[in-house]
Formats: sequence, structure tokens, C-alpha cells
Amino acid sequence: EVQLMESGGGLVQPGGSLRLSCATSGFTFSTRTMSWVRQAPGKGLEWVSTISHISDSTSYADSEKGRFTISRDNAKNTLYLQMNSLKPEDTAVYYCARQNWYSYDYWGQGTQVTVSS
Repeated sequence: EVQLMESGGGLVQPGGSLRLSCATSGFTFSTRTMSWVRQAPGKGLEWVSTISHISDSTSYADSEKGRFTISRDNAKNTLYLQMNSLKPEDTAVYYCARQNWYSYDYWGQGTQVTVSS
């Protein structure tokens, strides 16, 4: 059974940092491209970042470039998202998702990130 479980969310002040983790099981993590997607209150899903299983190439949404860093540890079957210089508009539920061609076939339950003073 494929499972993805996020952790690391919480309440942080503007300008602060958080590191999200996504522990996975039930599939060969090292062979799959993975992504982070978020959903702000009252809004739709928004792609944040992707890391390929091929050479660990990464991509980011424009609003996250230079602030967020996606990474993976294939030995631990875990995906990460380091978030720095957080802004109130980063407040959202953050999901990790397994990519399947041009869509996502498995999602975690999400972790809440709240940026507020």
C-alpha cells in the first residue's frame, strides 16, 4: 500500500523558516518524481515544487524561487521542503504528491503551515 505522510508544519512568524517532511512507503521512492502542492484557505490547489528522480533536478513556482528548497533522501524514502523567508501568503495546507506522468496519483494527508505574527 502506497503511503505518504507529511509532517513539520506549524505556526511561524513572517520571515521565519520551516522544514516539511514527507515519509513514504509502499513503492520504490527513488524511481519516482515527487512534488509539493499547497492549498490556501478558500483557494484551489497550487503547485509549489517538483524534484525529479532523474538527477534530482528541481523546479519551483515563481513565488517560491529563492525561498524554498525541495530535496529528497532516497535512503530514507523521504521528501523534504525547506521553507525560508516565509510570508503570510504562504499560509496553506501543504501536500506531498507522487507524480504519475502529468498528474498525481497519490497524496499525503497534508500538513498545515500558518505564517502569522
